[in-house]
Amino acid sequence: MKGRQDRLCEEVLRSIGIKKGFVVLDFGCGSGNYTIPAARIVGEEGVVYALDKDEEALDELMRRAESEGLNNVRRIDTKGEVNLKLDDESVDVVLLYDIFWYFPLSDPRLTRLLKEAYRVLRGSGLLSVLPKHIDPERLREKIEGIGFRLRSVYSGAVLHDGVIEKGQILNFMKA
Repeated sequence: MKGRQDRLCEEVLRSIGIKKGFVVLDFGCGSGNYTIPAARIVGEEGVVYALDKDEEALDELMRRAESEGLNNVRRIDTKGEVNLKLDDESVDVVLLYDIFWYFPLSDPRLTRLLKEAYRVLRGSGLLSVLPKHIDPERLREKIEGIGFRLRSVYSGAVLHDGVIEKGQILNFMKA
């Protein structure tokens, strides 16, 4: 089952535009459902920053990355803060997948997170959002209010809570 899920996640990430050599930030990565496939895609020339507040999930992710020989995953532990300790315009893709039950629309941390994503993304960078547990239209308005514009929408199978289901991923770029 894990192999099928990994293949699906890899297909999704390739379809949104992740390529070899990219720098990716997987914010709220959990145990790495999308981190590991992203690390395979970007290869040794790229880097995937895996950020989460769940220390055990990050431990599991790093064990898995090591067992698969992936040396390009960089762990970032957080206590839930949204200040990204990354340089301005240093990231090609920011993944915000299934994090919105932690960051509802009314939470000022969501605005700070989106501003931080804008700051760390390169000029041609991509903000990719899996809008679960939140109103996607209102989220889109909030993201566009920060200075992003919708580039594309992926519709199809996604991995959510360990289950393959139909979903949408909204992909934004700097306006």
